[in-house]
Amino acid sequence: MTLAVWFVLTPNVLMLDYAGPAETLRMAVEIGGQLVVHTCAPVPRLRTSLGVELSGLAALPAHLPPHSLVIVAGNSHEAEDYARPEAHAVVSWLRRAPQPDTRVASICSGALLLAAAGLLDGRHCTTHHSLIEELRAAAPTAKVEENRVFVEDGPVLTSAGITTGIDLALYLIERHAGTELAARIARRLVVYQRRSGNDPQLSAWLDHRNHLHPAVHRAQDAIAQDPARSWSLEELAGQAHVSARHLTRLFAEHAGISVVGYQQGLRIARARELLADRQLSVERVAELAGFASARDFRRVWRRYEARTPSALRAADG
Repeated sequence: MTLAVWFVLTPNVLMLDYAGPAETLRMAVEIGGQLVVHTCAPVPRLRTSLGVELSGLAALPAHLPPHSLVIVAGNSHEAEDYARPEAHAVVSWLRRAPQPDTRVASICSGALLLAAAGLLDGRHCTTHHSLIEELRAAAPTAKVEENRVFVEDGPVLTSAGITTGIDLALYLIERHAGTELAARIARRLVVYQRRSGNDPQLSAWLDHRNHLHPAVHRAQDAIAQDPARSWSLEELAGQAHVSARHLTRLFAEHAGISVVGYQQGLRIARARELLADRQLSVERVAELAGFASARDFRRVWRRYEARTPSALRAADG
């Protein structure tokens, strides 16, 4: 299913709040992600935080198509910017435009516009650290959380802003198009250590990629494309265009993990995804994730999870 994304801008939009996540989603479209990205505003032309102007902006859509995603970018001077009639027009639109299946997200101070529209009432949310108290005042029934990259509560997502808009966009790509595509975009952006919304843990698909060594990345790409495959060290070395011994040294030096350890981490990540399908037995999950047996799967699983696969599945149910 194609996801329609609508970036909503107001005068003096903080350029990185818009350009960071917009470029992230554009790259996803470029390499095959099923998304259509629009940029709209209450006026066809507006000035940005950098002083340059954006023109040719689409009007705020009268009707959002099914399963749309609305992303409201933040501004540089909220007190002045959000007192403008253009910001009031966006708040009015946010009150009436979202459908039951519409997801709404904000970058940085965009959360204040969501709050004014009543979209944060009773929900967990966040914003830039300098605006936490303003958001609490604007949405007194909301549960405003500090020191969070982004927060998801039902159909509403709010981010801390600035560069965290990229983190949010990568998360949305992962949700809609899968972890592999999100990892490819993160690498292209040179954002290997993508931060999650809930805690500092890294996605296994992006963990151990905070380096710039091309040979190691080539081997990691090969493993990520097919983690269930029984890769030999020689095969991966061929993908990386180095010797097997040299690849072992490079992995330890640049990725901080062994080749086997890296592949096992991705297999466990794949197993977690497969466990969501309750029609699959644990034995079948082990097989599809690339483990030789359910016993081998459980042995490796214990290194990553305190709960058994069955217990994790039950907790998620």
